[in-house]
Amino acid sequence: MSMILDLKRPATPSVGRWLLVVFGSIAVMVMIGGLTRLTQSGLSMVTWRPVTGWLPPIGEAAWDAAFAQYKAFPQFQKMNQMMTLPEFKFIFFWEYLHRLWGRIIGLLFFVPWAYFVVRRRMSRRFMGLTFIGFCLGGLQGAVGWWMVKSGLVDNPAVSHYRLAVHLGLALTCAMYILWLALNVFPGDARTKDKTGQQWTIVFLALVIVQIIYGAFMAGTKAGYMYQSFPLFNGQFFPQNAYVASMGAANFVENLDMLNFIHRSLGWGVALFGIYMTIKLMRRVQTRNQRNRLLWIRGLVGAQFLLGVSVVLVPGVPPLLGAAHQIGAFALLATTVALLHSYRRVDSGAV
Repeated sequence: MSMILDLKRPATPSVGRWLLVVFGSIAVMVMIGGLTRLTQSGLSMVTWRPVTGWLPPIGEAAWDAAFAQYKAFPQFQKMNQMMTLPEFKFIFFWEYLHRLWGRIIGLLFFVPWAYFVVRRRMSRRFMGLTFIGFCLGGLQGAVGWWMVKSGLVDNPAVSHYRLAVHLGLALTCAMYILWLALNVFPGDARTKDKTGQQWTIVFLALVIVQIIYGAFMAGTKAGYMYQSFPLFNGQFFPQNAYVASMGAANFVENLDMLNFIHRSLGWGVALFGIYMTIKLMRRVQTRNQRNRLLWIRGLVGAQFLLGVSVVLVPGVPPLLGAAHQIGAFALLATTVALLHSYRRVDSGAV
């Protein structure tokens, strides 16, 4: 082990590169998930077969059977009664690709992980930490089906709470893998910056809350209500944003309030992010810190403009909506990487 691992490193560089590949594959998964939702394809596969479900329908009879299964559920009966088989194949493709990519990530994780364990390329502790990532991925598959099931009922729309859990767990998996990869590549020597950590943690919390409300907006389709910016159809505060009889539920179920909160948080993330990067730029110790601060500054601006575009462009083209989702992923990841860069690294670390 001592010949393979540096004492200051939990794993060899090849392990770190593998983890970054896994992280990238999860980013692709988030993009595919966004396109699946935006093309209204998520309820096209009405069964869950974790082991045998990797094969698509093969042959005309198999496709007819899959279409017949779909016809038995409310999305077809209430929304897509005129759908043809070719149109069904289109929405089936996106949900199938979404599930298939999840299986590919599982293989991409487990096979190299087993190899690295056998070849002793990781410390014992790091083996356990990486295996937790694999378990989180398996849990994500189950949560995905739990979410889909919520839409296979009288109201053919998935629960926005379950959608938020599904997206949140995907992002948790990705950020966990990224953190482990960054542990393998600690970067240049630096002292711990408690002030930098504190500012970044506050910003990270803002981004996380904004992503949760973004999931609420997506799950309820609240974003289609107001196609004007910065006001809500001429009003600063939507007229029905607070309904007394709803109480606290206004903040998670009132679509007008969801719009107001999501937009307000958008302003907050953008302004706080820009101010934070200006303040922390004076404290940079390494090139990585500087680059990540610059990336955050650019990403908050780009993400804000994407959000405005989603509001103003009629119908929300799937690629635009997916770009907004992957923009949130990129901003979250860069913030996590910045937080990691404020940890202490002694001179001599590889």
